[in-house]
Amino acid sequence: MYQEEYKRWLAADLEDADLKPELTKIQGNDDEIKERFAVSLKFGTAGLRGILGAGTNRMNIYVVRQATQGLANWVKTQGGTQTVAVSYDSRLKSDVFAKTAAGVLAANGIHVRIYDALMPVPALSFATRYYNCNAGIMVTASHNPAKYNGYKAYGPDGCQMTDDAAAIVYEEIQKTDVLNGASYISFAEGVERGLIRFVGDDCRNAFYAAIEERQVRPGLCKTAGLKLVYSPLNGSGLVPVTRVLNDIGITDITIVPEQEYPNGYFTTCSYPNPEIFEALELGLKLAEESGADLMLATDPDADRVGIAMRCPDGSYELVSGNEMGVLLLDYICAGRIEKGTMPERPVAVKSIVSTPLADAVAAHYGVELRSVLTGFKWIGDQIAGLEAAGEVDRFIFGFEESYGYLAGPYVRDKDAVIASMLICEMAAYYRSIGSSLKQRMEEIYAQYGRYLNKVDSYEFPGLTGMDKMAGIMQNLREHAPAEFAGHKVEKITDYKNTAETGLPSANVLIYTLEGGASIVVRPSGTEPKIKTYFTTLGKDLAEAQAQKDALTEALRPLLA
Repeated sequence: MYQEEYKRWLAADLEDADLKPELTKIQGNDDEIKERFAVSLKFGTAGLRGILGAGTNRMNIYVVRQATQGLANWVKTQGGTQTVAVSYDSRLKSDVFAKTAAGVLAANGIHVRIYDALMPVPALSFATRYYNCNAGIMVTASHNPAKYNGYKAYGPDGCQMTDDAAAIVYEEIQKTDVLNGASYISFAEGVERGLIRFVGDDCRNAFYAAIEERQVRPGLCKTAGLKLVYSPLNGSGLVPVTRVLNDIGITDITIVPEQEYPNGYFTTCSYPNPEIFEALELGLKLAEESGADLMLATDPDADRVGIAMRCPDGSYELVSGNEMGVLLLDYICAGRIEKGTMPERPVAVKSIVSTPLADAVAAHYGVELRSVLTGFKWIGDQIAGLEAAGEVDRFIFGFEESYGYLAGPYVRDKDAVIASMLICEMAAYYRSIGSSLKQRMEEIYAQYGRYLNKVDSYEFPGLTGMDKMAGIMQNLREHAPAEFAGHKVEKITDYKNTAETGLPSANVLIYTLEGGASIVVRPSGTEPKIKTYFTTLGKDLAEAQAQKDALTEALRPLLA
């Protein structure tokens, strides 16, 4: 079957000149052909993601056309403005895929609003809402290595597409022949017909204004003298992040020169992920040389931000996503109470795999903290619920441990632009009162206990990877461990059991252990890996770390 499909592609008159040489090169190589054609990239709630190249299991203009035709078929049943917003980041072929998608939508009589240059995920979410669109498309593979690209689909609320809508789109995709089933006109023709228009300055300026309105202490940054090193990691953050920081008065910004401009090859770090040290290395070096207060890095689609803070001894320390989530929650609560801008019955939201330290901080300030499934769309879902009840202003902050933050309901996905602004404002504030981010974090630990949160990943590559992962999860359910490293399991929460959790079904297991520690096990939704999240609580860091190490060793054989 896959050999037949391969031959069909090989014989076709392909428009992308890069595909034919790749197809010719793998002639006679069954493994390589199978890898590209045995399956198709699956369209889920996170859209598509895959390696660039030829075939149904790769990202290319034909797979993008097919997916967009599926989306167009769904949009046509939705009424409304019959408009879709489109944005893209700096990845290889991102601009090509964005214009390809626009061409399919226009050929289907659907209006398109597309950014005239790369812009991040939050800007796409904002434009989707601003223009009252039926859907949004963001061409990105987030923080994956350079050989990947992808396609995220958004619903009319600017939140990632719901499971129900994604299932319909997937059904429509399967009815569409990948090579010639999609209607398509060129981007130029779509523009000439008035179906494709660029996003206007009014929309961009409204996006920046919505972010700047969320300052906790407006005007503070103008006099604080904060020194910043920033890296957009060759992605889409450069323009929006520097624009907002300049607007609020942070002007002493040194950009990491090798990572300043868009470059889809990500030549300075193989994995442009601000969660990992290698991505921040060049920025850290620059911070040390210039004595900066803070070093920030946003990922290619600028929905996540990683941070290194300056310690009193002049060294720099990476701040985890959990720690930054807690610092921001603490800062927003304290600042808004002080300024009299805290809404009544405030709500914050975090994912179930994020630190329980946030629960303690929220309780201290009288804030309701809701825990939702992993994936920022579930945080968006909580905002939508408040909005439907006419109480959207109650939402003050949402975060995930994987470096995603949002303050305010103006978009429905994580936003590294507002996160960068608030982190800089917070650092400037602590600097202005003779403190620092590091000092505040230590005060929080002293007040609530020394929590340690660590994530380990186990990779399962290849076509059999997903089956192995399914087998491991099944085994954990059928043979539930009674203890880990001598710590008795007090409770197992299985998120497949919706009656027990009150949340939608998810393939997640949480083990609550005697003494306050917990382990979360979940397969990634976008990559062939199982992630394990550990929370330990000790009298100091060494004790919490020792406990985490013991739990890792106890869990490892069960994931082999």
